Amino acid sequence: MPPSPFSRALRLLPALLLLLALMGASGLGAYQIAQRLGLADMQATGLHRLELYAASLEREIGKYAFLPGTLELQSEVLDLLSHPAGAKSPNRVNAYLEQLNDRAGTLAIYVINPQGKVLATSNWRRADSYLGENLSFRPYFREAMANANGRFFGIGTTRGEPGYYLASTLVDARGTQGVAVIKVSLDQLEQSWTTVEAPVLVSDENGVVILGSVPDWKFTTLRPLDEATRKAFDQTQQYNRRALKPLGLRELRELDHGARLVSIAKERPEMVSVYPVAGRFLAQSRALPGTPWTLTVLSHLEQVDEIAQSHALIALIGAALLCVLGVMLNERRRHLKDRLAAREALQAAHDELERKVDQRTADLWASNHRLQAEVAERTRTEAHLRATQDELVQAGKLAAIGQLSTGIAHELNQPLTALRTLSGNSLRFLERGDLATTRTNLERMAQLADRMGRITGQLRSFAHKSPAARRPVPLDQALDNALAVLEARLTQSQAELLRQVDSPAPVALCDGNRLEQVLINLIGNALDAVHGSERPHIEIRCHQLADRVCVQVRDHGPGLAEAVQAHLFEPFFTTKEAGVGLGLGLALSAGMVREFQGSLSGANHPEGGAVFTLELPLATASGAEQWPPSDSA
Repeated sequence: MPPSPFSRALRLLPALLLLLALMGASGLGAYQIAQRLGLADMQATGLHRLELYAASLEREIGKYAFLPGTLELQSEVLDLLSHPAGAKSPNRVNAYLEQLNDRAGTLAIYVINPQGKVLATSNWRRADSYLGENLSFRPYFREAMANANGRFFGIGTTRGEPGYYLASTLVDARGTQGVAVIKVSLDQLEQSWTTVEAPVLVSDENGVVILGSVPDWKFTTLRPLDEATRKAFDQTQQYNRRALKPLGLRELRELDHGARLVSIAKERPEMVSVYPVAGRFLAQSRALPGTPWTLTVLSHLEQVDEIAQSHALIALIGAALLCVLGVMLNERRRHLKDRLAAREALQAAHDELERKVDQRTADLWASNHRLQAEVAERTRTEAHLRATQDELVQAGKLAAIGQLSTGIAHELNQPLTALRTLSGNSLRFLERGDLATTRTNLERMAQLADRMGRITGQLRSFAHKSPAARRPVPLDQALDNALAVLEARLTQSQAELLRQVDSPAPVALCDGNRLEQVLINLIGNALDAVHGSERPHIEIRCHQLADRVCVQVRDHGPGLAEAVQAHLFEPFFTTKEAGVGLGLGLALSAGMVREFQGSLSGANHPEGGAVFTLELPLATASGAEQWPPSDSA
């Protein structure tokens, strides 16, 4: 007697339950594995974005770090601070600050006396000028008076304009005379962030978002603020009594390498953006050197979830196919057993079996077509991922061009400082009637301007990797030009300079302009090394070695640590404080020297201090154009 349909259904129930369990386990496992791999890829991409954003922010702040200290070079500023009542013309200082503010592209420049009163400001012509205000309560003023320098981000109390404040004390022989303050806007950097692939924000030590690629996130808090903290903000007026509402960021769980899964609630109408600003994100943060700020990149998990779901669906279909094949094999075995048990029903069983095989074969072909469609979709997804990777490579190339531009700006900094000093001295000599000294200063300013033109003219050759022009360059003339650029620093540091040049002076075969850049960098680093010494001392020696010329620059500073020697010529490696240097000088100098078939090395001198050795090819008397070239029309 053949089994009833009900008994057959009961017999197949365990197999069906096992099928469902296997499909569920396969789909869940594939989803978890795909999500874990997707998060790992997203973490690697997020770390790269962190480096790019941090570098752009440090460059934006670093280009203004030196500006407050330059006001110390202006005697009129120091006279106004030391004798405000007896100052000849306070408006001359105001006009100077106004002109400097326009050229530097800053929001405001002002000087404060030790009591916190603003004596001169670049916005002195405005109705809401800072002139006469008492800013002794501002943190950047108190920090500068205590530590010589102050850094602070806040909202101005006069115009309500947010900005980054850089403060430095102004000191002369009588002591601290006041504080110079530069207010810088970071709106341009923040605007560039609005076009990136993932949202980014910068929070300060209080957990307040001060910069962000999403305008609605600005001046929100990442954590709740207690009443005592809000009262302290009212006293310092750091945020100018802003409401400081919570962003709504909630941490879901911790991941490896400091990453976190967070969610941002959609509490307000979502603004139009190139990326989602609400939902689940992968948060990756890093502290910014030299500031109490934290940079955070938020990568949305929507793409990772979609890929994980597609993998789970493929695994589910694959498990179903395997189970169907297993069921088919089991059915075939059962039917063979029934045929052997009931020969009289052989023909009927055979027909029934053929019909079921045909039906299941059709189902298998249909499933195969669906699988091919899924594979095609996966191929398109992988092609999209490859295209995304190519875009990231292109972004890396653009970042390299940005680093090259930063190097050119680094080389222009010292000639600009020398021009400012010479122009100020020329005015004083002109008022005294000393026309000879004034003429000498003007000629030197013209030489510096020509030099700056030659430096900026190198940018095209750097971009196209074109070879530098090689011609005979007397080392004594190149050294004279380099020391002329550094004259102000040498005078200010009171460093003793010992210069030894063989007679006749050795002549190197290289590009004179780039050789001067290398010498300025090496001598400038030596000045930094002996800064703070009781008797700062630097030695420069130029001599000839067979078919090479050698320049040695030795300082009598603390020398080079072993860890520093291993990374001397790597880009962005520096032992200076944050905001003082970018770590590009030695890397660029080594690259220039290699173009001349020369070498640049650094080591510790046996008698103390560090010594940098520059070797260049010796120029022959024939077959080369003399340097500097003669002027022509």
